[in-house]
Amino acid sequence: MPRSETVTHVMAPPERVFDISLDVDVHAASMAGSSEEPVGGVTAGALKMGDTVTWRARHFGIRWRMTSMISAYDRPEYFVDEQVSGPFKYWRHAHYFESDGRGGTTVGDIIELAAPLGPLGRIAEMFSLRRCMSDLIRARNDYIKQVAENRSRG
Repeated sequence: MPRSETVTHVMAPPERVFDISLDVDVHAASMAGSSEEPVGGVTAGALKMGDTVTWRARHFGIRWRMTSMISAYDRPEYFVDEQVSGPFKYWRHAHYFESDGRGGTTVGDIIELAAPLGPLGRIAEMFSLRRCMSDLIRARNDYIKQVAENRSRG
């Protein structure tokens, strides 16, 4: 099963970065390039333990929906979102937030996924899904970083 890990440093405290990371509006803005938008469950504001959100997006030229649930939550250290229904056979995204001791936060993202379609899905995992997921998380985290650091200055 492919696993993707990304680390991002943000010059803002963990509480702020954690809260921004759970904001549906911020997530939608960070994924504007794929027209990702919330269409069910919590569609605005902050997610919390047990909440679900259904996203509609276009990736790889295909329109799809995915419902995920916040399945673990310990503010401001970590939260996990997992696919309840959607395009993957399995999807789990763990988010970790650790103070750097200098007023900033080290953000760790670990994504574990399995594509559907048996052998064809495994080929997709090997050749594109891992890289694509890493690129999406980097873009999302760059946006979160910008929002969190701008709020720190404001």
